[in-house]
Amino acid sequence: MTHAFLTPAQVATYHEDGFVILREFYTAEEMGALLQTAKSDQVLRQQGIGLKDASGRSSKLTLWYQPGDDLYGMFTRCARQVGACAQLLGGEVHHFHSKMMLKEPRVGGAWEWHQDYGYWYNDGFLGPDLLSCLVAVDRATRANGCIQMLKGSHKLGRFEHGRFGDQTGADPERVNAALKILELVHCECAPGDAVIFHSNTLHCSGPNESEHARWSLICCYNKATNVQYKDSNNPRCTPVQVVPDSAILAAGMRGFDAQAEFLKISTVLAAAEKVVKH
Repeated sequence: MTHAFLTPAQVATYHEDGFVILREFYTAEEMGALLQTAKSDQVLRQQGIGLKDASGRSSKLTLWYQPGDDLYGMFTRCARQVGACAQLLGGEVHHFHSKMMLKEPRVGGAWEWHQDYGYWYNDGFLGPDLLSCLVAVDRATRANGCIQMLKGSHKLGRFEHGRFGDQTGADPERVNAALKILELVHCECAPGDAVIFHSNTLHCSGPNESEHARWSLICCYNKATNVQYKDSNNPRCTPVQVVPDSAILAAGMRGFDAQAEFLKISTVLAAAEKVVKH
């Protein structure tokens, strides 16, 4: 991709801090279509996987590996998002997986401190040249458990990870040490804002203590040259069939159909807890 989707300042922020917040990355019309489609999509809800935090509170995620021709796929494949991620990774990107995170009012649990590469490492990626693009579907606030980033933590390298509730989290001793020297940022976002973050950036989110849901669409990409030297229980990354940004609204309210291929809970657990959770 040769087009500069992000400014030099945004690129510099990503490399220095390990994440960048892109305000109004998507328009109100595009987000209206996504919100209406996702909230009425019964297949999306039915395929949600409930995972508990260390205190026993549960949040859900629905995960898929192949971005299709539905509205979710158009977000994952649109030139704006793919181009921005390619610009940050410094080359062509492949799609790893995407997911919708469903943190419901009053019951949505926390996601423990972790690095995505903490367990993506086990999918055979030689290096951490991966990132995630989180798009706020609902307004994200401290009260409903917005994502939190530890600024500059991607420079610390990969931490060891273990089990906390149904989730995988980073070594608490190292996390606590990092919290003493690095700035904690609560990424409060309006619908349509995006947060793109490095796979080694430490992040977490609190429980939803509010009356408002926090849903987010998260698309994960790998630099095409970041070789997966072995197979794992999860499918390998695939090239992205990029579509113009106009394809988002052209898709209408097309959600998942009953034949959509999702990752099942048995596969999640058998894959050594490598599925990302935020």
